[in-house]
Amino acid sequence: MNLIKQLLMSLALVLPVAAAAQSISQSQIEQFKSMPRAQQEALARQYGVDLDSIAGSAGQQSQRPQNVNVVEPVDAISDEERELVRQEQDNDKEQDRKNGGLKPFGYDLFVGSPTTFAPVTEIPIPNDYTLGPGDVLRVQLWGKENQQLELPISRDGTVSFPQSGPQTVAGLTFDQARQQIKNRVSEQYIGVQASVSLGELRSMRVFVLGEARNAGSYTVSSLSTMTNALYVSGGIKRTGSLRNIQHKRDGKLIGELDLYDLLLAGDTSDDNRLQPGDVIFIPPVGNRVGIDGEVYRPALYELKNNTNLQELVNLAGGLTPQAYPQLVRIERNNDDFLRIIAEANLTTQKGKQARVKPGDRIEVASISDITGQYVEVKGAATRPGRYAWVPGMRVSSVIRSLDSDLLQEADKRYAAIVRTDPETDTVSVINLRLRQALDNPIGENDILLQEKDQFLIFADEGKVSAKSQDRNDTMAERSASNKDTNNVSGTDNKEDNEMDYSRFSREALFAPVLQRLKAQAKPGAPQQTIQVTGPVRYPGEYPLPASGRVADAIYVAGGLKDSASLYTAELARFSVDEEGTGETNVQNLDLKSVMKGEASVTLQSRDRLLIKSIPEFAQARTIELDGEVRYPGEYTIRDGETLREVLQRAGGLTANAFPKGAIFTREKLRQLEAQRLREAEERLQSDLVGVQLEGNDFGGQNAERTEQVQELLEEVQDSKPLGRMVINLAAVVENRDYQPIRLQDGDTLTVPTIPQAVSVFGEVQFPTSHLHTEGLTVDDYLERSGGPTRQADEERVYVVKADGSVILPEKSRWFGGRSQQLAPGDTIIVPIDVDRLNQLELWSNVSQIVYQMALGAAAVGNL
Repeated sequence: MNLIKQLLMSLALVLPVAAAAQSISQSQIEQFKSMPRAQQEALARQYGVDLDSIAGSAGQQSQRPQNVNVVEPVDAISDEERELVRQEQDNDKEQDRKNGGLKPFGYDLFVGSPTTFAPVTEIPIPNDYTLGPGDVLRVQLWGKENQQLELPISRDGTVSFPQSGPQTVAGLTFDQARQQIKNRVSEQYIGVQASVSLGELRSMRVFVLGEARNAGSYTVSSLSTMTNALYVSGGIKRTGSLRNIQHKRDGKLIGELDLYDLLLAGDTSDDNRLQPGDVIFIPPVGNRVGIDGEVYRPALYELKNNTNLQELVNLAGGLTPQAYPQLVRIERNNDDFLRIIAEANLTTQKGKQARVKPGDRIEVASISDITGQYVEVKGAATRPGRYAWVPGMRVSSVIRSLDSDLLQEADKRYAAIVRTDPETDTVSVINLRLRQALDNPIGENDILLQEKDQFLIFADEGKVSAKSQDRNDTMAERSASNKDTNNVSGTDNKEDNEMDYSRFSREALFAPVLQRLKAQAKPGAPQQTIQVTGPVRYPGEYPLPASGRVADAIYVAGGLKDSASLYTAELARFSVDEEGTGETNVQNLDLKSVMKGEASVTLQSRDRLLIKSIPEFAQARTIELDGEVRYPGEYTIRDGETLREVLQRAGGLTANAFPKGAIFTREKLRQLEAQRLREAEERLQSDLVGVQLEGNDFGGQNAERTEQVQELLEEVQDSKPLGRMVINLAAVVENRDYQPIRLQDGDTLTVPTIPQAVSVFGEVQFPTSHLHTEGLTVDDYLERSGGPTRQADEERVYVVKADGSVILPEKSRWFGGRSQQLAPGDTIIVPIDVDRLNQLELWSNVSQIVYQMALGAAAVGNL
């Protein structure tokens, strides 16, 4: 009580008309709390009052609920509710799919999920609002006395006015109560005026039932209307009606709300004010029709009473400017439950008054594309599109400049005009020498245009490739110079957005034209296409030139490459013999005479023109000589040239050359070895999986085998194919009777210097190289390397000679006791004991591949 008394003392200073301490009211506490914070702190310091204690004591009083958010976003709901929402969305999507993508109109008006039974208070208060128990009046006095009072209306309908007793206000409108209080203050307080406003409002319980998203009872403010309650309940399901929402009181229907009036016209005249116990009932949705096409709001609409076609179009927002009102398709069910199509004309009164039926689907057609009076430019032009056509137009009227009207990558030599015959609706192609047409306006090549002509401007793939290469080089330089910075990202994005010129190629732009030419072919009017292959810039299938000249066909294909032979070409022609059987005839052409016009050859339907290449044209085959050659380098070889001849051209071998250790490699052999390595790797991986699937045995041997096979697999994967071919270079140079080695493109010859070492690799304790010493045998060198390991296969030790040949123990007479002396450059290989793994013959083969190529390569590297 001490705290309350201190509070009373503080209130007495600012409230001269306040009651005794024992009758302190909540409104007085609220008045203190409504003071500015600085004034509260000053009074608290003066009387020793703890503001937190006052807040605590105030919390013990009965307070009205604070304003809270009525609708939470969907992401604030529980996982279970979120799952229900997801299922509902999936069902809605399935329904939309069945309805051809059309969604019901208006159901997104209420979006969210209600919290609980929280009142709605943020609503303007009208003057005719009827006061009742639970409402709070705020009275501000000013003049001779300055006070701010909060007067709650008690259950008996009165408010306790300070120093003047209770006053009945329940049942009065807010305007009436305000006038009464002003009169009372002016009568009882001299020099004091009053301002009356409504504070917190009373709450009431209403019911939202039927097809509501969250049906149930809700606590709302006394000013709530039907739409407020619908908002609190989360809106209406798609199965609920938007046009017949019922307002019931005491079991009687007192009003109906059509939300279409609110959505389409903003009409809230039927949005009735609610009273305690009212029921909002949402019945199931009524009949619906769908409207699609050229209307502003394609959707499913709920019908009410009899609706005609014009009214439905108005519901959908009206027709768009692209609509064709003379054709409205109506798809509906007939009496036999079959879908039929009817048509209506919205430009006539009969069409407007046509009744729509439940389940109809109406589609408003669009205006067709531009029907004439244009020419069109497609392809690598700076301004592609349609241009107005007038009689007398020529090519130069549309393409005025090769630089400004065409892209930089465009082919400025050739273009095509696709023309449609208005009578037969067939297409033909006119080949256009574009540069000549613009250089000589109104000349022979500046063709007169007709309505609906199409220009096809092609990309020059040579320019595109050069630009791409320049861009790649620039990006590589920029990336290298900015390797440690982040300044390249913006340019990278810019380069990534480069135009795709492949869609302007001859193949891409001619594809629909060729398809049309093939489709319109018939007896007496054969397919007007030909094929040009061989060394031309753009080989492929093309429309048959109107002139039928071979030179024009080659011009369309981009012209001849420098590798084309002018001496001969081949023309294959399909024809029908006297018996009506198809046959192909081949004719050889003197291309030089044909191009000059000296030979008369006319192309026909489906002809195939083959331009032949000059044999062995610009085929530079080379061999690389390296090491101890007098003039090493990359030599161009002639057809059939031998290694001896090239070595003679290179000046022969130097005095330090070691011919026995020469390494001769061939690209084809390298490719073959690479294929063998891939096959061995695949088979090893398969066997490794099999060993792993067997699991561990009692002694752990399977785990050891798995590890060993894994190591062997890694060695196979690390091995690099060499493509080495064993040759006797000394015999090649000195013995003219030695088998000549005919060279191939990509061959290499490396001649090392005279070696002094013998290498030991494989399963030995310390794989290394040793200085060659006369008289030492294989066993001597093995002993110097620490001897074989536990996994070594001592019975299969072999020697890789300096020339690349391999000496195996079982095939060498002198090798039986491993006492043969070695020569400089030799390599001893101690393989792994593959029989210990699982007696798999495959692993033996793989081991041989690995040690012959990988370890053999290491041996060569030590020469």
